[in-house]
Amino acid sequence: QVQLGESGGGLVQAGGSLRLSCAASGGTFSASAMGWFRQAPGKEREFVATIDWSGVTGYADSVKGRFTISRDNTKNTVYLQMNSLNPEDTAVYYCAADSHPWRLGVRSSGYDYWGQGTQVTVSS
Repeated sequence: QVQLGESGGGLVQAGGSLRLSCAASGGTFSASAMGWFRQAPGKEREFVATIDWSGVTGYADSVKGRFTISRDNTKNTVYLQMNSLNPEDTAVYYCAADSHPWRLGVRSSGYDYWGQGTQVTVSS
């Protein structure tokens, strides 16, 4: 059983930056692909970014060039660096773990474990 805990959310002005962290415990982090998703009020959860066990990454078009996903297997942590934030990025951000280490999953159904989420609010 993998436990995930996000941190780093908050309130930021448009154009600003935040870095989210997701710490994993209770499993083999280095053998998991990891993903970030987000859910805005009244909307479905959507894919943001993913990283496989080796560091290969994938991004949603809406965040490509602004967000960077990375991982530190020595710390069992995955990060999401978010730059040039805009109000449309406001959402609860969730990290997730996929037991298929090579998969760059874009569907939430492909992930086995989820964190509790962290709120990101971008003011205009």
